[in-house]
Amino acid sequence: MMQEWTKTPTTPVTIAFLVFDRFSNLCLSNCIEPLRAANDVAHARLFDWRILTLDGAAAQSSSGIQVLPHGALGPAMSGMERCDYLFVHASYDHLRHDDANARRALRRAASRVGAMIGLDAGPWLMASAGLLNGRRATLHWDMLDSFAEQFLEVEVERARAVRDGPMITCAGAMSAFDLTLDLIAQHAGMATRLDVEDQFMHGNERSPPQDAAARGRGGDPLVRRAVGLMRDHVERPLSLIALARLLTCQPRTLDRRFRRVLGAPPGMVYRHLRLSEARKLLDGTQLSVAEIAVRCGYESPAAMARAMRRRYGRAPTALRRRARMG
Repeated sequence: MMQEWTKTPTTPVTIAFLVFDRFSNLCLSNCIEPLRAANDVAHARLFDWRILTLDGAAAQSSSGIQVLPHGALGPAMSGMERCDYLFVHASYDHLRHDDANARRALRRAASRVGAMIGLDAGPWLMASAGLLNGRRATLHWDMLDSFAEQFLEVEVERARAVRDGPMITCAGAMSAFDLTLDLIAQHAGMATRLDVEDQFMHGNERSPPQDAAARGRGGDPLVRRAVGLMRDHVERPLSLIALARLLTCQPRTLDRRFRRVLGAPPGMVYRHLRLSEARKLLDGTQLSVAEIAVRCGYESPAAMARAMRRRYGRAPTALRRRARMG
């Protein structure tokens, strides 16, 4: 499937996280932090989220951290104009949470949201509510066998994430991170996803070596290596021919793979990375505009200023002033 390089939601994507006691805080953070980073790198409210519990009382994570929710599930669903995604997040003690009250609440909520996403042991509660009958699903792999024995109407898959209609199920914390990156790409484009990945050094060729399975999650290895080389050569940008030579492939092969995986040709991606780096330096350092232009491969401050106006609609000095004003 051809990806879209840039997209801008007309309104923020609305997300609710329904958490149950002894939820995995890592799993929750791996969803919320990429969404926060997407808003930051886009300098816009692309995503809005809130945390809910069934009764509105505080929830305690498996590590003992208390989380004060924004409200209870029922009133929140009634009061929201729309909810694009409801994440159902349970981890330890999921059987204790599987009661008639939870099942009724999940069935009511399912009719009011665009999609429901089960995290960790959350799919167990969704299946118990009958929401996964006749669908494919996964959950934390430690529970796959018992899940398959308990819910014969569900087609169980040993997968990191499974989407079947409006029901999405996810295996665990790292799978939740990848799933959230996919949602960012779906709603905000691959350019925003690439910037968010860079914030977390996820799939970054400059980060320490990963195992083969981890690399496989990152998409096309050739594109990953190319993006890594681009990031390593921001100050002295490589030509497409030089880049292809380092990757031992033809320039047209690189162009084709970039368009398929990222939805943009290599040159556009390279410019995006350089301007993203320039924006980070403007926001987070005291370097002069001239020094930033040199560090990001521009022949002059004026050339960088023109590029930044095209992308951000403002000159570098105006962008820096805006960042410092919050």
